[in-house]
Amino acid sequence: MTAAPIGGHAPAAGGLAKAALRYVDRTGATAVQVYVSNPRGWARTAGDPKQDEAFLKGCAEQGVTAYVHAALLVNLGSPTEATVANSLATLEHALRRGKEIGARGVVFHAGSAVDAAHTATAFATVRAELVPLLDRAEREGWPPLLVEPSAGGGRALASRVEHLADYLAAADHHPHLGVCFDTCHAWAAGHDLATPGGMTATLDALVEAVGERRLRLIHANDSKDACGSTRDRHESLGKGTIGAAAFAELLGHPAARGVPLIVETPSGADAAEHAADMALLRASAPTA
Repeated sequence: MTAAPIGGHAPAAGGLAKAALRYVDRTGATAVQVYVSNPRGWARTAGDPKQDEAFLKGCAEQGVTAYVHAALLVNLGSPTEATVANSLATLEHALRRGKEIGARGVVFHAGSAVDAAHTATAFATVRAELVPLLDRAEREGWPPLLVEPSAGGGRALASRVEHLADYLAAADHHPHLGVCFDTCHAWAAGHDLATPGGMTATLDALVEAVGERRLRLIHANDSKDACGSTRDRHESLGKGTIGAAAFAELLGHPAARGVPLIVETPSGADAAEHAADMALLRASAPTA
């Protein structure tokens, strides 16, 4: 059985190829996730063709699978027209840049309706705006979009994995829309991953909600907080409230077989903590 790519969220400051490939060298990552724009703003910058070329070449030579994470402000469920417009522009930019750097997917957050009265309208907006973008992405050869449930709270359109059924339905179950499963988010949203069998039950529920082979990426993060806290505070694997055993259970589930894993846990100098997290995941993976 071919091992799934395992890596982490890599820096891009100072040049995508220079920063991200140095991260690969320091951690032994076989997958990386990067931002291609300001993660906490709407500013969208063009890529550097030389850095893009070097990144593509380096990833190919070292067998690294790349992903893009769209800006954190993206919210297609917002009742504010300007937010929806900026979200669409940001996703289009991330998809274009994703193709330029050879990314296998673009992760974006499911978003929030903000207030209860807007929930039905929010899903209508997802249908009206996301489906045409997915159609275009498919035509243009852009990578698929991967929707990531939130940690809960507010009027989240998807936090628990079963909520993805409504989100996928709103997007007409488009084939160019996949799912990114974040363990810290699921825990914060109330999925008890720490109890033996809890991770298995959660992944079973995810498959039931979205179907097989819709899971395309996993964010493997432990948590600083209690189950159901709705707080998205990541911790190094095995050092948080989820615990190391849950990640072994994750890697043994059929839905996770071959799915790349990205750690977004705290990282120090030269990403030493990320390297340790990746080592734990590799040691936890089934051998046959």
